[in-house]
Amino acid sequence: MTTFAEVLRQYHRETPERVCMVLQHSGQEDRKVTYRELLEGANAHARSLQAAGIQPGEVVILILQHGSDLVFSFFGAVLHGAIPSIMPFLTEKLLPERYRADLASLVSITRPAAIITYPEFEAEVRAALHPGDSVRAVLLADQVEPPSAPDFDQLQGLRRTPQDIVLLQHSSGTTGLQKGVALSHQAVFNQLAAYQQALHLDPEQDVIVSWLPLYHDMGLIAGFLQPVLTRTLLVMMSPFEWVRAPQRLLTAVSQYRGTLSWLPNFAYNFCAQKIRDRHLEGVDLSSWRAVINCSEPVRYESHRAFLERFAPHGFRPQALAASYAMAENVFGVTQGGIDAPLTVDIIDREAFQVERVARPCADGEGALKMVSCGRPLSNTQVRILSAEGQELPERHVGEVALHSDCMLTGYYNRPDETAKAFRGEWYLTGDYGYLADGELYVSGRKKDLIIVGGKNIYPQDLENLAMSVPGVHAGRVSAFGVDNPEAGTEDVVIVAEVDSEDPQVREQIADGIRQAVTRGSAVALRSVYLVGPQWLVKTSSGKNARLANREKFLKETAEQD
Repeated sequence: MTTFAEVLRQYHRETPERVCMVLQHSGQEDRKVTYRELLEGANAHARSLQAAGIQPGEVVILILQHGSDLVFSFFGAVLHGAIPSIMPFLTEKLLPERYRADLASLVSITRPAAIITYPEFEAEVRAALHPGDSVRAVLLADQVEPPSAPDFDQLQGLRRTPQDIVLLQHSSGTTGLQKGVALSHQAVFNQLAAYQQALHLDPEQDVIVSWLPLYHDMGLIAGFLQPVLTRTLLVMMSPFEWVRAPQRLLTAVSQYRGTLSWLPNFAYNFCAQKIRDRHLEGVDLSSWRAVINCSEPVRYESHRAFLERFAPHGFRPQALAASYAMAENVFGVTQGGIDAPLTVDIIDREAFQVERVARPCADGEGALKMVSCGRPLSNTQVRILSAEGQELPERHVGEVALHSDCMLTGYYNRPDETAKAFRGEWYLTGDYGYLADGELYVSGRKKDLIIVGGKNIYPQDLENLAMSVPGVHAGRVSAFGVDNPEAGTEDVVIVAEVDSEDPQVREQIADGIRQAVTRGSAVALRSVYLVGPQWLVKTSSGKNARLANREKFLKETAEQD
C-alpha cells in the first residue's frame, strides 16, 4: 500500500511526458497536461502553503472553478501533506447570503487552516470568516508561486502514511457540506483496485470523459482521481459549460475516442431532449463502452430515451451501465452492465408499496421496471436491513447497509454523526432497496419516503409519472408529503415547472399530472402546484432537494392564504 504523493512521484519519474488529462474550456484550445506539468503546478501550491505556515494534516478548502488552478491546488495540498476539500463555487443559482452562511458553518465544523480562491472572490470568503476562527490564510490563485520542479526530499506529503487522511469529500446535500467524509490514502487505493477490476479498466486503452463537478464523489473519484492515479487519460470539461451545451460531452467522446463516462440519471433525459441534430454532425459514439448511471435511482425510461436518441450515432445498448456509489465508501459500492447487460426487474407495484416486497410480475398495468445497479465490488458486502436492524431475505425492501475495506475514517470532527451512521461495523446508507439474485436495486432515500394510508411511496416514481405529461420540464418535478392531521396521514404534493402562463393550459397540465399519477401509482393525487422555470431547489450535485422544496412550497402557499 502507498500514498498519493508516492504514486505521483513514481509517475513523474517513469512517464513525465505522458498526458494525464485534457482540460476543455469553451472558446479555447484544449489544454493537455502531462505528469511533469501536473507535479510542477502542484509543487507551486505546495510551496505556497508551506510559506503560509500551513502544516501537514491541516485542512485546506478549495473554492475554485473547473480548470488548472483547481487541479494544481488539490494535488499541491496533497504534496504538502495537507488535506484538500473542494467546495462548490458560488453561482447565480445560489443566494450569496446563504452561501456565506454555509461557508461559515463549514469553517466552524471542519476548522480549515487555509482557503484557496480567486482575487475577485476574496471579499466573499472573508465575509464568511469571523475573528478567532481556524483560517490563518486566504491564498489567492494569482499569488501562488510559479510552477517549479519538485524537490521530493523536501515534500512533506511523502512523509504521510497510508492510514493518514488524504482528503475530505462531502455527501451531496446543502451547499455548506457540513459533513466532511474523511478518507485515508489506503481507503482510496483499496477502492480504486476493486473498481478497476469491476470496470476492466485498461490505462493503455481507456479514455475517461467527464463534466462532473469535483466537489461530488462521482466527479472527484470516478472522473478525476481514478484516471490520474491509474495513468488513464482524462478529458475534463466544466459542469457549467456542459449544462449550457450538453453536446460538448458527446463531441469530446467522439474526438478523443472516449470509453467511459459517469452520469446522474437526469443527464440521460437532459441530453436526449436538449441536444439537436445539428450538434451531432460527424459525432461517432461507438467508442463508448460504458456510460454509467450513478448518484440517483436508475430509471428504465431514461436509458431508453438516451439509447433511442443516440443509437443512430453509434451508441450501443450494451454501453448502458449503472453503479450504486457514495462518498462514505470512497465511491463505488456496486457495478453493473460491464460483463453483461443491465438486469431489468419487473415487479408488482402494489406489493412493493404496501408489502415492501419486490414480487416479480408480468409487464403491464401495475408493474414497475426496476433497473439493477449490479453486484457489489469484490471488497464490499451489502445487506438489506429491517427497521429493527435485522437482515432481510432477498426481494424484501429495507435499508441498504455495507461493509468494506475502503470506508470512511469518519465524518471529520463529527464523532456524533459517525456513531449514528454505523450499526456495529456496518454503515447505514439511508437508502432503501432490495437484493435479487445477488444484484442490488435502489428505490430511494429513506428521508424522502412518503407514507400515505400505510403505503410507502417513493417520490421518484411519482415524479417520473408527472414528467410524462406534455408541458412539464423534464427533471424539474418534486414530490413530497405534507402532514394532514385531519386524515391522520400525509397528503402528496407535486410541484412541477412549466413554461406556459396561460391559466387554461396550466389547468390542463395539472389535470394531466393528476391523471398520470393516479393511474400509474397507488396515490390518488389531488395537490399539484405549478411554478415557473428555476423555481425548484437543487442540491450542490444537482439532485432534487425535496425537503427544501417542501419548505419553499409551505412558505409560499402560507403567504398566499
